[in-house]
Amino acid sequence: MNDIFPHLDYKPKLPKRLDHGIGIIGAGGIVNYAHLPAYKKAGFKVVCITVRDSEKADVEELLSQPEVEIVDIAVYPSEQVFLVEKATTAGKHLLCQKPFADEYSKAVRSVELAERAKVKIAVNQQMRWDAGIRCARFLMDDGWLGVPTYGSIQVHCKTDWSLWPWIYQGKHVEIMFHSIHYIDSLRYLLGDPAYVFTSGSRAPGETTEAETKTLTTWEYKSGLQVLIDVCHTTWHDDPYAIFRFEGTEGVIKGTIGLMYNYPTGRPDTLEFMSKRNPGYWFSARLDSMWIPDAFVGPMASLMRCIESGSEPETGGRDNLRTLQVVFAEYRSMTEKRAVRPEEISA
Repeated sequence: MNDIFPHLDYKPKLPKRLDHGIGIIGAGGIVNYAHLPAYKKAGFKVVCITVRDSEKADVEELLSQPEVEIVDIAVYPSEQVFLVEKATTAGKHLLCQKPFADEYSKAVRSVELAERAKVKIAVNQQMRWDAGIRCARFLMDDGWLGVPTYGSIQVHCKTDWSLWPWIYQGKHVEIMFHSIHYIDSLRYLLGDPAYVFTSGSRAPGETTEAETKTLTTWEYKSGLQVLIDVCHTTWHDDPYAIFRFEGTEGVIKGTIGLMYNYPTGRPDTLEFMSKRNPGYWFSARLDSMWIPDAFVGPMASLMRCIESGSEPETGGRDNLRTLQVVFAEYRSMTEKRAVRPEEISA
């Protein structure tokens, strides 16, 4: 414990080997502006990419290559389980795009397939490696916050859904494809909630039938409370993306830089104070970006676990709990009640 200033070594820890061969299935926007730049920056070895996941021959060719040790799946969530089955049969380790699946039962099947094949499976919940979130975790682990009593992530922005028309036209939008980042990060920081309650809505004039703005509260047995407040239809020139954590010993707060000018973004900010230094606010200088830098994290964690035999930080089985919260929030919206995540099962 450092009583003066903590050592915030927030950048992803790299594996011993950088040449684990990666084969990518899917070549959409997220691969081109996040996966590939991140892997190039880290020095990872991309062996091949399939241009279209629907072409079976391309997938079979990728899986047949001995150089491909890890398959990075970046396709629609409804299709991932079928590719997981093929990849595990071929004995390949897996990094799956988030959301892990569009149905909880499919995610469970993917985890079981990997465990049966004795290969590693991780989910690309890269916000855990975003600088502000990572530093908040280090501060919490080092005791600067004390016992957490409150946590919040609030994001009001203008989202251009034309980048992802297939999402906007679906039955799930905001929670499944956006707030899932906040759900996973808050689980990482604060643990699993006992109950969740969610209200979902849309702005006037929106054509989607799904939710584009949500208010969610989590309740913990300890008395800890969490707020997730997200709106994608902020029309004015005052968007904000902030996080705040309060505890018995301190306060941590900051901004999520990516959401101020997506996908270009800017670095996060972080400030904190503690009873160790009453009345004094510390500011941390953060110089990495969620896109692409945080995308190094899940792949590096997977590679390190392949080397050590341990489980990835965002392993498939851990992500099942994130999905339980996701689907519990949707059930809460539908049934107008607080829902226990454990109510979601295969």
